[in-house]
Amino acid sequence: MAKSVEPFDSFLVWIADFLGSHLYEGIFLAALLETVVPPIPTLAVFPTAGFLASQQQIPLIGVIPMILLGATGATIGTSAIYLIALKLGRVVLLSYLNYVKVSEKKLERVEIWFEKYGDKAVFLGRMVPVMREMISIPAGLLKMKIPKFVMYTFAGSLIWSAGTILAGYYFGEAIGLAI
Repeated sequence: MAKSVEPFDSFLVWIADFLGSHLYEGIFLAALLETVVPPIPTLAVFPTAGFLASQQQIPLIGVIPMILLGATGATIGTSAIYLIALKLGRVVLLSYLNYVKVSEKKLERVEIWFEKYGDKAVFLGRMVPVMREMISIPAGLLKMKIPKFVMYTFAGSLIWSAGTILAGYYFGEAIGLAI
């Protein structure tokens, strides 16, 4: 009897196949869509892309554009959610969040955290799974200045992108040495 493939597993297989032939575009696209269309899991995509880069023998210098594309895609994607929160406000945003299974209680917790830590919340939030997708919402609702939001978002996304892509890259290098 054949085992059925779970939707998430088949999604990851599709991502790996896509990344195999579209590494740079795939990084950018995954990062762009991550915040707009959950659940694109950059925690799975970025290390996979790093791993594939090592297996394709792309030199470390060739990974730098991947890291920059990941940070840029994430900044653009999360800026869209920020602008929606800034322009449309809480009522409209809550109807969208209910659609993607985010409760008002979760939003309130993120807002409290944001108010407590301010600008650092955006920078640090871009490096924490789940929070990275949500942090633009309170930043928009609480009217954080756009240039400051973009700067902190890009910086945090750059660290996230570098850490996860390089983890996959060095894992692939280690496997290559072991074989």
